[in-house]
Amino acid sequence: MTKIVEKHPRFIRWAHWLNFPLLGLMIWSGILIYWANDMYWVGIPEALAVRLGLDYRLAEGMGWHFFVMWPFALNGFCYVCYLAFSGEWRELAPDRASFLEALLVTLHDLRLRKELPPQRGKFNAAQRLAYTGAILLGMAALVTGLAIYKPVQAGWLTWLLGGYEAARREHFLVMLALAGFFAVHVTQVIRAGWNNFRAMVAGYEVVEK
Repeated sequence: MTKIVEKHPRFIRWAHWLNFPLLGLMIWSGILIYWANDMYWVGIPEALAVRLGLDYRLAEGMGWHFFVMWPFALNGFCYVCYLAFSGEWRELAPDRASFLEALLVTLHDLRLRKELPPQRGKFNAAQRLAYTGAILLGMAALVTGLAIYKPVQAGWLTWLLGGYEAARREHFLVMLALAGFFAVHVTQVIRAGWNNFRAMVAGYEVVEK
């Protein structure tokens, strides 16, 4: 028997799809900024950077980055508030069992284990850890970004992060982690199929009973 089950509330879906282009723009503009500093080239051949249009665009990158950070921060703040006040955080937050279960889910995805552990709620343990980690990375991006955006006004924060250069490196590492999450998330969505994607678009999924 086929059953239609509601999965994602409307606000969660809106915040998710709004965050998709915002995060993409933040990463893209951040690359333009970091490319202007030799120590952050990360081994990208200069000819490739020129072909991709990453060279000599520092001012443009900063303009986009500082513009997009405001809707990115606002969207993230509203999302966290919604999770807290609606009770949806219970579906997302990992518990003590999540770490072992996430390992079992990963082994299954790598085809090293036949069976998945029982899923409790909307998300499996690996998703709970990944999505919670993404929220924490978003917060870290804003904190480290503020430390290097306003190193005088937020001098205490810059000092806590180890100084300006340390905060720059930390911000860069957070960006790499977010880009990695972005890539893995898209890959997993493709693997999960249409039913999972539809749940984030329309809010419901089809369950076979």
